[in-house]
Amino acid sequence: MRRRTFLLGALALTACGVSEPSGTLRIAGGEPGGFYNDFAALLSRLATSPLTITPLQTGGSADNLQHLRQGTADLALTLSDSAHMESGLVALGRVYENYLQLVVLQGSPYQSAADLIGKPVSLGAAGSGAALQGARLALGVREEHYPLRNAVDAVKAGEIAGLLWSGGVPTPELDKAGGIRLLPLDTFLPRLRQDYGKVYERVEIRTGVYGSPVDVPTIGTPNLLVCRPDMSDDYAGAVVRLLVGKAAQLVPQQALGTQYLDVRSLIDTGKVPLHPGAAAEYRRLHG
Repeated sequence: MRRRTFLLGALALTACGVSEPSGTLRIAGGEPGGFYNDFAALLSRLATSPLTITPLQTGGSADNLQHLRQGTADLALTLSDSAHMESGLVALGRVYENYLQLVVLQGSPYQSAADLIGKPVSLGAAGSGAALQGARLALGVREEHYPLRNAVDAVKAGEIAGLLWSGGVPTPELDKAGGIRLLPLDTFLPRLRQDYGKVYERVEIRTGVYGSPVDVPTIGTPNLLVCRPDMSDDYAGAVVRLLVGKAAQLVPQQALGTQYLDVRSLIDTGKVPLHPGAAAEYRRLHG
């Protein structure tokens, strides 16, 4: 299938004559307060009986892929750069965009990433996509690795100078913290694309998010919903029907207006191939 050929009309197509498989799928989500965790919870609530989806709280992308390898999860959310490092992985769809967010206190003197060189900064929780991206950025900071909530508390207490987070915007945990500011990261993009390819994109966090008076340019990375190749076609097709049929409802409340699930780009999974059952279902829905 060509990129972007999946039409919006698929939303109105019902799964006539298609029975949902019974059983439980476990989805590795993310940290409390993060977009992965919220998306996994929504997917669970919107699953159609007799199919059940159970969300798991995890450390993020790398941790989620570990769950897949160990067989403790059937589905996983992951950043596409993390997925590219994994062999034997297939996708059920591209969901959302993650925004790399370098956070400091509003009143701090730091105006650029260079100002943080040598300072203590949390580069994401261990096992998170932010940890991988933080290593690739090579910021020259004194690395710490805190879960998001702990990192926010440490920044507010002055224990660390900043934190790096990869997630949707606005991220609730950051939004409710207040008194924060984002530093631009777009200057790192040319090197990242040279070293790792077009998986990284220039995006902007718009004026008003976290109270910012200006747009903040940063780095975006697509999110993928992935599974192992041995998942049955029935399960893969059921998840695709859920993604397509419930797209408008699969957006956490706090992100309405800034994030959306684009049904036209679900098949755009880059270097990670679609599961055969998922590809067949997209073709069926496309008509």
